Amino acid sequence: MTDTLVVVNCGQLVTLAGPRRPRVGAEMRELAIVEGGAMLVRDGLVEKVGRLEEVEPLLGADCEVFDAGGRVVAPGFVDAHAHPVFAGQRADEFEKRAAGVSYQEIAAAGGGIRSTVRRTRAADEEELFEVARRREAWFLRTGTTTVEAKSGYGLSVEDELKMLRVVRRLNSEGRIKYVPTFLGAHEVPDEYRGRREEYVALVVEEMLPRVASEGLAEFCDVFCEERVFTVEDSRRVLEAARAHGLSLRVHADQLTRGGGALLAAELRAKTADHLEHTDAASIAALKAAGVQPVLLPGSVYALGSARYPAARAMIDEGLAVVLATDFNPGSSPTPSMTMVLSLASTHLKMTPAEGLTAATVNAAYSLNRGDELGTLERGKRADFVAHDCEDYRELAYFFGVEHAHAVFVGGRLAFAR
Repeated sequence: MTDTLVVVNCGQLVTLAGPRRPRVGAEMRELAIVEGGAMLVRDGLVEKVGRLEEVEPLLGADCEVFDAGGRVVAPGFVDAHAHPVFAGQRADEFEKRAAGVSYQEIAAAGGGIRSTVRRTRAADEEELFEVARRREAWFLRTGTTTVEAKSGYGLSVEDELKMLRVVRRLNSEGRIKYVPTFLGAHEVPDEYRGRREEYVALVVEEMLPRVASEGLAEFCDVFCEERVFTVEDSRRVLEAARAHGLSLRVHADQLTRGGGALLAAELRAKTADHLEHTDAASIAALKAAGVQPVLLPGSVYALGSARYPAARAMIDEGLAVVLATDFNPGSSPTPSMTMVLSLASTHLKMTPAEGLTAATVNAAYSLNRGDELGTLERGKRADFVAHDCEDYRELAYFFGVEHAHAVFVGGRLAFAR
């Protein structure tokens, strides 16, 4: 197979070319679209983007051609908050919530995260790998080419390492790219109920050193919520993670305004995620500290809540907003970034252009991948999708539709209808 690919007949080639940094304010609406564009890819990297007449002189006789058929071609989605490795599902809890039982009531009765922990502990690495590969196909079908992959359903030293080893294997054998995040402080497991401080000590003194020594994660995350891990607990975990060379992410202000966003700002974390209860003072603190907000409207929708994060206030403040699925078995069982784009427009009041920026280039920077993906520019990895629509706004407008016609990762076809 040739290592040169030319993409022709793009109705809209959405490049998102622009400043080599996360986009803020009005920049989030600037998509740098080339109408009727073409793109040359060589050795898995974008070499040239422009009109066909600009690209054509660079073509060789052995160049592979992909005809986009007048479709929208855009960067692959970068899902910057996801939990793709776990065993089992929680359809029974979904049914209970439909009957009026709250997520918090289910968790207090031993369900929620802890129920997935029990199933994940019982599964071996091969089982977890096979089910994660099945879910990988779900991500691809909706146009996602990079996924942040959190642990957090093991909650013991060996089971957390097991999950992260599965992520490493997915990265080497899968069709999409994964960014590993250690989330040992996701919940207090059954055997440590009433002994939270002892569990925090386990995370800090045993889990983190093993994760770091085996090179299994790039980021450390923590569920900062008073009923789970307090601000003091979270600070202890995150400071230890930073000492081990990991970058920081924080589940913040999801269920209450519990100080998670302010902690993320204090520690200058890479991201603060969820933020449904974050107020104006916390938004200002995130801006001052350069923390990117990762908004997860799918989890608000799936939990039947009406409290969405204040995306417009964040954009107006100048924050580089990110959108992600929060794909997980309990509170957001969707891998669809296009569903998230729709929710972002209808409930967060983000324009389709802002949503696309948040789901690609801004998401890439939030994962320390902004220099290599998230836009279609010279030198970037050729992760792109031909969407079966004529206008990029249709991605959010026609919700519940799998728009992806063909998905390329590193210039190689990874999925086609």
